[in-house]
Amino acid sequence: MGGKVLIIDDDPALLRLMSMAFQAAGFSTVAADNGRKGIRMASAHRPDLVITDIVMPDIEGIGAIRAIKGAKRPPKVIAISGAGRSRGADYLSWAKHLGADEVLAKPFRMSELLKISQSVIAAKSINANEQEG
Repeated sequence: MGGKVLIIDDDPALLRLMSMAFQAAGFSTVAADNGRKGIRMASAHRPDLVITDIVMPDIEGIGAIRAIKGAKRPPKVIAISGAGRSRGADYLSWAKHLGADEVLAKPFRMSELLKISQSVIAAKSINANEQEG
C-alpha cells in the first residue's frame, strides 16, 4: 500500500509497536510522543495519515487534531483512545466532531488499525482525483 504515517502517542511501547506494524505493511513512519511534537512533525513531514492518541501530556490529541486539520492540505486523521469505556467514547466522539476521519477505541488489533488506515488513505486519493478532474 504505502504512504507516510505520523503516529502520536505517549505510550512508548505502543508507539514502537504501531511504527513496526506500519513499516511491515509498507508505510514509512515518523513518530511523536506528545501533541506538540506531533503538530511540528505534521508540518515538517507532511504525512498522508496521522494516528493520534487523545489523552497525552503537553498538547492532547484533540488540540493536535485541530491544529493539523487547520493546515492548507491536511492529512487524514485517525484518533485512538483508551481513556476508559465511557470517557474514551466521549473523547472519540469529540475527536470525530473536530475533524478526525476515523476513530478507534483501545485496545484494538493492529490488523484492524491497518485496515482502517488503508481505507482512509484510499478515500483520500479518490477525493484528490475527483478534485483534480
